[in-house]
Amino acid sequence: MTRKTILNDAHRALGAKMVDFGGWDMPLHYGSQVEEHHQVRRDAGMFDVSHMTVVDLHGARVREFLRRLVANSVDKLQKPGKALYTCMLNPQGGVIDDLIVYLMPTENGADDFFRLVVNAATREKDLAWIGAQAAPFGVSVAERDDFAMIAVQGPAARERVAGLLDAAGAQAAGKLGRFAAAEVAAKDGTPLFVARTGYTGEDGFEVVVPVDRAVALWDALLAAGVKPAGLGARDTLRLEAGLNLYGQDMDESVTPYEAALGWTVALDAAADGTPRAFTGRDVLDAQHAAGAPRQMIGLVMDEKGVLRHGQRVLTPQGEGEILSGTFSPTLGKAIAFARVPAGELATGADGGVRVDIRGREVPVRVVKFPFVRDGKPQAGI
Repeated sequence: MTRKTILNDAHRALGAKMVDFGGWDMPLHYGSQVEEHHQVRRDAGMFDVSHMTVVDLHGARVREFLRRLVANSVDKLQKPGKALYTCMLNPQGGVIDDLIVYLMPTENGADDFFRLVVNAATREKDLAWIGAQAAPFGVSVAERDDFAMIAVQGPAARERVAGLLDAAGAQAAGKLGRFAAAEVAAKDGTPLFVARTGYTGEDGFEVVVPVDRAVALWDALLAAGVKPAGLGARDTLRLEAGLNLYGQDMDESVTPYEAALGWTVALDAAADGTPRAFTGRDVLDAQHAAGAPRQMIGLVMDEKGVLRHGQRVLTPQGEGEILSGTFSPTLGKAIAFARVPAGELATGADGGVRVDIRGREVPVRVVKFPFVRDGKPQAGI
């Protein structure tokens, strides 16, 4: 049965075109996907991301547990509110999911409370895996289905959210650095968890709100001039920003090094000086030393048309395929991620990389991503 977020009626009242997304009834757009994309790049838009799963971890050994669970180092999180992007791997080094870890404040200052935000489509397998791995450490795993989440993104996003907070909350939110969060209150007293994170390449907040206050927050944001945006704009925005989508750009058969996520891997040492024994480390150590067999690259097509998932990519090193592909509203041309055999590839239109589009080999340019940064095309794109 298709699940609905608490904001489902609000989407329909705004005329949203609804689609099934990972078993959830979600808005694709509210009239124009392209207009919503530009709204986020130029001003502020908001997304219902209540289908994402918030998981709270408690226990004296929770940091020790997370050192084993994820590939990045949770020891980077030393101050409450700090956040870390990382991958959770299987023993073969494949990505079970990508997620954000927060160190949460506690009344007594204890280091025993962390929060995870994981993907909607992987919820059941994630909870099963986390629960099984947590048991030996005595860590409690609690899914917080009493929360909803709204992502407010764009150059004006932080200002619009701050305008809805009480004086102390606005001050705390205003001081947040990137990838940091704070517990604040709205002017009406609603408790909020506000994180300066997002999935669009723009500044803004992801706001966790009690589910019974989510509609009121959505309406307050609408009144403040924040326009709704759907999954369509979210996808073009995140691809322009060079951000991976789980299930399309990586999965359990792909390692972080093969998904251009090597920056999320910490091959660090444990307290005793031995390598930190996170799940999948042996495979990542070997790929770090010898190189991964595949690589993820960015492509731009200057000819008319759209690059789509599954199309063959032809390179001097062999064949690969398009992962995420779309028409970029900011650039006015097609862009894509592709996974291809490892090896040096020349950039530029004459670099020998082509995409098979209905039997026609179309030349494409290999480029570094993100394709768009701070609302502007990257140099050379």
